[in-house]
Amino acid sequence: MARKKQSERATADTVSETVDGGLAELIPDRDRPRAWTLLLDGAPQSHVDLDDPAALTFEYQRRLGHVADLAAPPGRPLQAVHLGGGAFTLARYVAATRPRSTQQVVELDEPLVRFVRRTLPLDPGARIRVRAVDARAGLAKIPDGWADLIIADVFRGARTPAHLTSTEFLDEVRRALRPGGTYAANLADGPPLAHLRGQIATAAGVFPELALIADPTVLRGRRFGNAVLVASARELPVADLTRRVATDSHPGRVEHGRALADFTGGATAVTDATAKASPAPPPSVFR
Repeated sequence: MARKKQSERATADTVSETVDGGLAELIPDRDRPRAWTLLLDGAPQSHVDLDDPAALTFEYQRRLGHVADLAAPPGRPLQAVHLGGGAFTLARYVAATRPRSTQQVVELDEPLVRFVRRTLPLDPGARIRVRAVDARAGLAKIPDGWADLIIADVFRGARTPAHLTSTEFLDEVRRALRPGGTYAANLADGPPLAHLRGQIATAAGVFPELALIADPTVLRGRRFGNAVLVASARELPVADLTRRVATDSHPGRVEHGRALADFTGGATAVTDATAKASPAPPPSVFR
């Protein structure tokens, strides 16, 4: 889920199709001849440039890209799992920046998968397998310790489903990660940030190392927005991540250690029994 930009409005060249998640629209980018923005029921999901898949436009996708860049030494192939497909933006990015990577994309909405694959074809040389199943069910099929990187970016109706917010879900994530692998999740919340704090507390019960990337106005609870949670069993490259985020075209802040613990406050871990979907964004987010 991303905030809408003024240039992302329908034109005569828009391609649309009804999928399980609602109306999927691919809107051409006026500035790039083979670039498109994917919207689902009016909510921007992802942006893809077929001529330059290493170009990430959306703020949260750029931050996930920084995490992928630091998940292993430059150029080294990754074994990556993407929970949530959209337009396969991050899978295309990893394939472009780390050739010979092996990736699995898990996307429940099979009509959306067909629509994107037909309209924005994947590079046939990229090792990207797409499976149209529920994210948690697809994660359960990943062998123990297989993944270097797992990215969760799952929204249904602009909300993350409840069963992808719990301790039990993150236990499955850690099982599928190799020792020292990296998990990154795109989260969305607004004031009073109860969902975000709960997700940090939940991850802290499963992973010893955490970091959070977000715009300062989101962290201060001044607006609804995205935050990227990063977790690992190994020490995270916080200094490099902070430098990349601070100098990005969409600069943000990285919270870690005591500052992150203070931000989390008294939030408690979420379980399958207590899990709720993330809050719905206010209508103004997509105007």
